[in-house]
Amino acid sequence: MKNREIYSRLTTTLPFVLRLDGRAFHTFTSKYEKPFDDRFSACFVKTAESLFSDSGLSPDFIYTFSDEISIFIQNPVFDCRVEKLVSVAAAHAASAFTLYADVKAPISFDARIVPISKDQLSAYLAWRQAEAWRNHINGYCQKLLTDSGLSGTQAQRKLDGMNAAALHEFAFSNGINLAATPAWQRRGIAVYRGKIEKIGYNPKTGESAPVTRNVAVIDKDLPLFKTESGRKWINEKISLTTDI
Repeated sequence: MKNREIYSRLTTTLPFVLRLDGRAFHTFTSKYEKPFDDRFSACFVKTAESLFSDSGLSPDFIYTFSDEISIFIQNPVFDCRVEKLVSVAAAHAASAFTLYADVKAPISFDARIVPISKDQLSAYLAWRQAEAWRNHINGYCQKLLTDSGLSGTQAQRKLDGMNAAALHEFAFSNGINLAATPAWQRRGIAVYRGKIEKIGYNPKTGESAPVTRNVAVIDKDLPLFKTESGRKWINEKISLTTDI
């Protein structure tokens, strides 16, 4: 019967991105403040950090915004089996988020794999960051319209006919400078490897000595990935390959 397990032998090339999206999160997020809620973001960041350090996926870089998480992986894990990768990632994310957000009803994530080269990572992240910006301006404008008395559906219909420049001008004319909103709302949040120096204890000598520890860095002040400086920043962050 083993050979009847479809897709069980399907593997991906390295490196690749594992992208997770919250399924039907618009219903769950109704209890949070619009357009952005620090509590919801904090739970998502904790979920991303758990995927980074505790999932067994051994990623090199994670980027998240809204209810989306992109996980960049360079080294073989789970024999690069697509079925195993997407199921473990989605299950871990759902479990972690349920714990951190104290969710009372079942939630789920969908997952997909995007094979890319290391040189293509900056283009991928620039694409997702552009989506984060669109999500950001749309969210603020929709909040302005619903506050004026429109339903969520009516507000979205009105926004569907407006381009980014028009949305930006609409928000500005209503007292919101989107460029002055928190960076994490506009550009997303990253999790990557970093090192810190601490004072440790050497049991052989009985003396204290500085030691270097690997840590997961949570970065809420990201550059624009589409720029040259942004691409350089990405390459610097994925250059550390020591496991957390």
